[in-house]
Formats: sequence, C-alpha cells, structure tokens
Amino acid sequence: MPDKALNEKSVLDVLNRILEIELAGVVRYAHYSLMVFGHARIPIVSWMRTQASEGLTHALQAGEHITSMGGHPSLRIGKLLETQRHDIDQILREAMEHEQEGVEAYRKLLELVRDRDIMLEEYARRMVHDEEIHISEIEKMLRRPGKLETAR
Repeated sequence: MPDKALNEKSVLDVLNRILEIELAGVVRYAHYSLMVFGHARIPIVSWMRTQASEGLTHALQAGEHITSMGGHPSLRIGKLLETQRHDIDQILREAMEHEQEGVEAYRKLLELVRDRDIMLEEYARRMVHDEEIHISEIEKMLRRPGKLETAR
C-alpha cells in the first residue's frame, strides 16, 4: 500500500515553481501583446492580455496555497525567453512552450498530492485542464485557415 503522507516540502517547491511560471506568463503575454502587428492584431492582443491577467490570477492562487501550507512564496520569476523573432507564429510557438511548461508543473503537483490532499488535487486537475485548453487554443491559432490538421 502506498504511503499516503503528503510531502509538504516537495509540494511547496512545486507550488513555488508554478508561481514563478505563472508570473513569467504575465510578463511574456504582456510583452507579446505589444509586439503583435498586422490585420489580426486586435483579437490576438486581446487574447494575450486576457492570458496575462489570468496568469496573475493563477500566480496568486498558487501563492495562497503556499501560504496556507505555512510556506513562503517565491519572489523569483520563471524563465523569460526573448528570441527577438516577433512574427505571430513564433510568438504563439513560444507561448505554447510556456503553456506546456505550466502543464508539466501542474501534473507534477497532481502526482504529489493525488489521494493525499483533495483540495490541492482538485486545484491541480483544474489547472491542468485550463492550461491544456490554452494549448488547444494556441494550436488552433497556428493552423492555416481551412486546414483541420494540427499545427504540431
């Protein structure tokens, strides 16, 4: 029978990593929204700014879980990639990499809390769901009009 004890240090480490990733997302999406040009600018900028706002909400949620467990939220920020390539497809591919990094972190959290902490398990599941929806949206934006095949 598996050990049902929660490894709080590992959970706090992953929650802090999530906090850092989400804060990096705020900066990334805000920056990306400033670098979009062309006839599709308005809806893409709007979507990116919504993602930046949502990233801040997600970061605060992770921080609340950290402090609820008696931990200290990190002041670091996750990896920020600046390729100096600002065409929309490249920006969206960078955004997809960021979202995939987030999914991996939330899946790691899920692995640590599964059958050990219902609140954190439900939080991790919901966040994996939300981040995978973002990946799906980005994949669809990367498709050429009229094509059903994925852009991967």
